[in-house]
Amino acid sequence: MPDYTASAKAAAEAATTALRGLDAIRDDLGALYRDLHAHPELSFAEHRTAAEVARRAGELGYDVTTGVGRTGVVAVLANGPGPTVLLRADFDALPVRERTGLDYASTTEGVMHACGHDMHVTCLLGALGLLAGARSLWSGTVLGVFQPAEEIGQGARAMLDDGFYERFGTPDIVLGQHVAPFPAGMIGAHAGPAFAATDALKVVMYGRGAHGSRPEASVDPVVMAASTVLRLQTVVSREVPAGETAVVTVGALNAGTKDNIIPDEAELKLNIRTYKDEVRTKVLGAVERIVRGEAVVAGAEREPDITEIDSFPVLVNDADALARTMAAVGAVIGADKVIDPGPVTGSEDVGLFGTEAQVPVCYWLFGGVDAEEFGAAFAAGTRDRDIPSNHSPFFAPLVEPTLTTGVTALTTAALAWLDA
Repeated sequence: MPDYTASAKAAAEAATTALRGLDAIRDDLGALYRDLHAHPELSFAEHRTAAEVARRAGELGYDVTTGVGRTGVVAVLANGPGPTVLLRADFDALPVRERTGLDYASTTEGVMHACGHDMHVTCLLGALGLLAGARSLWSGTVLGVFQPAEEIGQGARAMLDDGFYERFGTPDIVLGQHVAPFPAGMIGAHAGPAFAATDALKVVMYGRGAHGSRPEASVDPVVMAASTVLRLQTVVSREVPAGETAVVTVGALNAGTKDNIIPDEAELKLNIRTYKDEVRTKVLGAVERIVRGEAVVAGAEREPDITEIDSFPVLVNDADALARTMAAVGAVIGADKVIDPGPVTGSEDVGLFGTEAQVPVCYWLFGGVDAEEFGAAFAAGTRDRDIPSNHSPFFAPLVEPTLTTGVTALTTAALAWLDA
């Protein structure tokens, strides 16, 4: 692997100069984050967010295009010859009822920024502002990509299918980040397969309805579904080799309307995470075999329906690109603050931007939890219980130093790839 010491030093020097502007915008970024958090919008419905992003990016001097991939926003700043660097943030929220108790908690019932995408947007706008204010330090083109619908795995694909590269050019590198439940001020980056592939399935199991007092007249889909859920728990423990990684989660089971009515169907929603194609194939095959087998055992008169909800591939961090980027980031925030967290079982569709253009992807995590709080929970062995994770109704990144770290990382990473 090449030695990036010299290039990291040059990027760090440029970033240190550019970051002098952060103090002047930090309060405004904090206010923006709180506003976005209070006004979350679901996938492909991010109209308010997109409008605010477009307004702010335009005021920074970027050429802004809205409606890319339905609700996406692309902000372009061309600053002479040189590489094109794509910086991406997602901006959709989740159907979660917030329980953080924050004074800037969601004002939309049943919708919450439970994954931190509001933080991603704020950090990217901060980085775009600093890069625009430091144009004398770099040459090339910055593509600021604000992507919709990451949570349903459709946003990146929608933007690409909307002629993204034909309209905005092909980047030399794809950069991005995700806030995570570890100490604020830290960066986590893993080379190779870094985020798992995801397959989400909807399964409808068909029975025969009857009165609750006469189960003998029915083929009970509730029992059928319950048996299926239990049997699916054996896929990973009994069919995936011990040295491999897979996750099978049944996130929803819906059936029936009343206590004394046996319904005629039940619906399951499954989420599968894998890193290797052969493991993915094995797990998907096992899931289908079990679903269909349980229906046969129950005496179902109709085969189950299994349909794909969404699917996106493993996110692979290019090892050289990651080393180059993290060398620069570490030179600014401190090398001891950059760690390798190992592969993450969460999934991300940002990798599609790199795959489509056949260019490297570099995607990292940045912490959003109070360091002392995290340390105490870790020492007590209660981290999973006491530190809310992404998608929890209690997930709320610490505003600072999370924002400062995220802006710093994105700005420095961009300068590590742009020409000096």
